[in-house]
This record gives sequence, C-alpha cells and structure tokens, in this order.
Amino acid sequence: MKRFFRDLKRYNPYAMYAAKAELKSSVADSYLNWLWWILDPILFMLIYSFVVKLVFSSREENFAVFVIIGLTAWDFFNRTITNSVKLVRANKSTVTKIYIPKYTLILTKMYVNFFKMLISFALVIVGMIFTRVPVSFNLLYIPLILATLFAITFGAATIFMHFGVFIEDLSNVVTVLLRLVFYMSGIFYSISGRIGTNNPLIAKLLNLGNPVALVISSLRDVMLYNQTPNVLALIIWLVAGVLISALGVCTIYKYENSYTKVI
Repeated sequence: MKRFFRDLKRYNPYAMYAAKAELKSSVADSYLNWLWWILDPILFMLIYSFVVKLVFSSREENFAVFVIIGLTAWDFFNRTITNSVKLVRANKSTVTKIYIPKYTLILTKMYVNFFKMLISFALVIVGMIFTRVPVSFNLLYIPLILATLFAITFGAATIFMHFGVFIEDLSNVVTVLLRLVFYMSGIFYSISGRIGTNNPLIAKLLNLGNPVALVISSLRDVMLYNQTPNVLALIIWLVAGVLISALGVCTIYKYENSYTKVI
C-alpha cells in the first residue's frame, strides 16, 4: 500500500483539478448554471415528498428533511458506482496517452459528487433550522458516518471499474443491482418504523447488512432524532470498506497495463 499512498499524494492534485473542470463544464451550457446543483435535490425532495407523504400517507416526522438526507447519501453512492463501470472507457483519450493510476478517475468522480453532497447537506441544515430540529453532540459522529460511506463507495467503485473494462454489459447488471439497493436502503421510508414493526429481524438485517442503509439511518439518527448511531456497525463497515478498497487498488495496479489493450 506504500505505492498507493505515494501515488495518491502525487496524483491527487490532478484528480481535484479534473473535478473542478467537470463541475464547470457540467453547467457551462445551462441558463441557471450552478443553481441546478441546488434545484436538483430540492426537486427530487418535492417529488418524493408528494408521492410518499401525500399519496402513501407516510408517518415520518420532518419528512422533507428525512427524504433529502436519504437522497444525499444515496446520490453520492449511486452516481459514483454508476460512473465507475465505464470510467476507463469514457476516459480512453486520457488513459491511452499518459499514465495515471486508474483509481484516480474514481477519486475525480467522488470529489464532484462530494461537492454536490455538501450542497444537499446545506439544504438539510436549512430544513433543520426551519423545522426547529434540536441539535446535540451526536452530530460529532458525522465524520465517522461519512468515512464509512466514502470507504464503501471507493472500494466498490474500484471493483466495478476493473471488471467494467472487460465486461461491457456489466453496467446493465449494476443498474439493476443499484435499483434493488435503492429500495432496500430506506431512502423514502424508515426501515425500523415500517418493516421493524412486524419483521424486526428483517429490519435489523437490512440496517446492518446494507452499508448504505446503515449510513442513511445513522445520519438521520444524529441529525433528526438526536440519537447515537450504531458505532460498532459503522466501524465494522468502515474496516470492510478499507479492505475492499485495498483489494480493488491492488487489482487495478496488477491489471491496469492491460486496460489500454482491451479498450
């Protein structure tokens, strides 16, 4: 892993510069420019709030903030994983001309998605102030929760990026898997409240066995309900994410020279 940290220090400025360029280009031809980064989560929040709160009569308190917390964490994970599958092929002109560790492409996407996530979290804070949600010291657990999300996301992205080079149809499989994970993560409902009432074991398995669901429920615990999250479960998934990341990075280092031949 010495090579990883050495390369990370060397190529991280490139990843950050590429992320800034992508953010600028994404709104270059838009009339509203950067305002879309604010409108996007607000519009999705309104859609889910209407469908779930009014149509299905959801009982969750502060539902607008409840939903946007779930969407914020999910979008970071979903966008990064979705992009990772075809990331090498999409950057063919770069990877065939200069050498960069291929996981640097993932870091670029994570920086872009992290910036958008910060905007969504700013909206969450506004919503918390507007609905007068009390603040507690449990907010100090947020760095641990986000570290878990980042580790799991980066680890999974490295694996999918590697196999995406060799399996062109992998993106279709990943799309279906992510759709399944979406509905199993409690984005617009409470797993404990909805499923746990009649099936506590299934609810526990979903919350602890699905890291995205764990992250979302933990963020809601510390931000909405002033509760302490399941620290042990977060640490276990953080360690698992680090191990998966190490496996993915080592795999990329081993096979990245063959990527240009395949694409």
